[in-house]
Amino acid sequence: MSLLIGIKSILSMLTLTPFLLFIFTIIFLASIGKSFGVRRLYITLLLTIFEYGRMNIESAKKRDKKFTEEDSISSSTTTLNEQTQIDEKSTQVSTNITTTTSQQNNSLLSESIIVNGTTNATTDTTTSPTTPQTVNINNNSTTTTTSVKNIKNCDIKLHQNGGNGFIPNGGNTVISRDSLILLPDAENNYNQIIDQQKERKDDKSSSEVDFDLANCLDYVKAGMEAIIEDEVTSRFETEELKNWNLLTRTNYNYEFISWRLTVIWVIGFFIRYFILMPLRVLICFIGVHWLTLCTAIVGCMPEGSTKRWMVRIVLLQCFGFLSSALSAVINYHNIENRPVKGICVANHTSPIDALVLMCDNCYSLIGQRHGGFLGILQRALARASPHIWFERSEAKDRTAVANRLREHIADPNNPPILIFPEGTCINNTSVMQFKKGSFEVGGVIYPVAIKYDARFGDAFWNSSRYSMMQYLYMMMTSWAIVCDVWYLPPMYRNENESAIDFANRVKSVIAKQGGLIDLMWDGQLKRMKAKKEWKEKQQEQFSKRLKGE
Repeated sequence: MSLLIGIKSILSMLTLTPFLLFIFTIIFLASIGKSFGVRRLYITLLLTIFEYGRMNIESAKKRDKKFTEEDSISSSTTTLNEQTQIDEKSTQVSTNITTTTSQQNNSLLSESIIVNGTTNATTDTTTSPTTPQTVNINNNSTTTTTSVKNIKNCDIKLHQNGGNGFIPNGGNTVISRDSLILLPDAENNYNQIIDQQKERKDDKSSSEVDFDLANCLDYVKAGMEAIIEDEVTSRFETEELKNWNLLTRTNYNYEFISWRLTVIWVIGFFIRYFILMPLRVLICFIGVHWLTLCTAIVGCMPEGSTKRWMVRIVLLQCFGFLSSALSAVINYHNIENRPVKGICVANHTSPIDALVLMCDNCYSLIGQRHGGFLGILQRALARASPHIWFERSEAKDRTAVANRLREHIADPNNPPILIFPEGTCINNTSVMQFKKGSFEVGGVIYPVAIKYDARFGDAFWNSSRYSMMQYLYMMMTSWAIVCDVWYLPPMYRNENESAIDFANRVKSVIAKQGGLIDLMWDGQLKRMKAKKEWKEKQQEQFSKRLKGE
C-alpha cells in the first residue's frame, strides 16, 4: 500500500510540477507583455501545412478535370461516329427514294406526251416533287422558281443581327448592381435612376406625362437582385474561404481528396480536440478566476492614481493570459496613435474584440448587459474600473447612457471608453452603419480597425445561431486567432458637420484601413424589418417619376 502511495506521489510530482511551471510562466510573460515566440512559430508551421494542402487540392482538381475532359472527348468521338453512320444510312435511303421517284415521273411524263400527240424538247427536263422547277409544255421552256433567294436574304439579316439568333435591343439586359441598388437614402437612389428615365424619354415631349411600363423595370430588377443575393444578410454568415484550412466545419469534402491530406486532417483533429482544447479550457478557467480575484482585490483600493495604475497592470496581465486560451497572435500597428482618452470606436466582429484591444491598452467598456459567462466578466470588470452596461430594450436607459458617457469623457483621469457603433457583430468582411449616439457627445474619436485572418479560425459570432458557450467551443477547437489591429489618427467633428456625417467619415476611414466594404445599411436588419420611413421614401420617389417631376 505504501508502495502505491509512493508511486502516486512521484507521478504527481512529475506531472504537476511541469504543469504549474507552465502556468506560472504564461502568467509572468503576460504580466510583462512578452512571449517566447512559440505561437508565432506555430502560425508559421500552420501556413506551411495549409500551402501543402492547397497544392494537393489543386492537383486533385486538375486530375479530375483531365479525366473529365478525356471522358468527354471519348464520348463525343463515339457520338460522332454513330451520327456519321446514321447520316450515311439516311443518305443512301434518300438517294434510293429520289431515284425511284425520278423514274416514275419520267415514265408518267412520257405517257402524257404520247397521249397528247406531242413530242417536244421538254421531255429532256425531269422534275422532282421536291425541286422548285415547273415544266411548261405549251411554251416549250423551263421556268425555275428559286426560293433560295429568300433563304439567302434571311441569312444576311441574321448575320447583320449578330448571328446565332441574337436579337439586338430585343431582350432583357443582364442583371447588374452597377445600374441600380435600392439604398435607404431615397435621394441617392433617385439620382441614380433618373438619368436612365431621361434617356428613355428623349424622343418624347417634355410636357408629355404618360405611364411607361419601363418605369418599373429598375425597381423590378433591383428586387430580383435582392432575392438572388442582397448586401445585408450575407454579412451575417461565416466568411467563405478560398482555400481549405483543414477544419471540418468549413469544408466537408477536401479531407478525402488524397490519403496524405486525410492523414494530415486526422492528426490535426487529434491535436485540436485532444491536446489544444483541454489545455485551452484549463487556461480559460484559470484566467477567469484569476481575473475575478484580481479585480476584486483592486476594487477594494481607494480611488486615486495608485488604483488606476494597478487597474491598468492587472487588466493587461489578465487579458494577456486569457488570450493564451485562444492561441491569439495579435499584430498592433501605429501604436503612436494608441487611445489615451476620449472615445475609441472600432468595427465589431465578436466579443473577443474587447479582449484583443485590452491586451495592449486599458479601456472602459460600454455595451449591452449580458448573463451567463459574459455576465461574470462584466461584473468582475465593473468592480475595478468604471464601465457602462445598459439594457438595449429600454429606451429611457439610452438617455441615461448618453449622459453617463458625457460624464465619463469629461473626467481626464478616466481611461478611454471603447465603443462598437455598429451595435451587432458583422462577419469581418464589411463595416455597416455606425450609430450616431457616440458621435453626438463630442470630444476626440480614436478610430481602430480590426481584421481577423479567417484561415486559422472564424472569429465571427453569429449570436442568433450560437450561444456564448458554443462560440467559445468553436474558438477553442480552431487552430488559432490571428488578427491585425491598426490605431488610426484621432479625429474631431468639423464645424457644421452633423453627427451622422461624422460617423460616416470615421466609418469610411476604418473600412479603408482594414480592407473592408463600406456599407450604409443598419446591422440591426438581421433582427428587425426595414424601417417604414425607408419604404415611404422609395414610394414617394417612385410617384415623382410617374408624375414626371
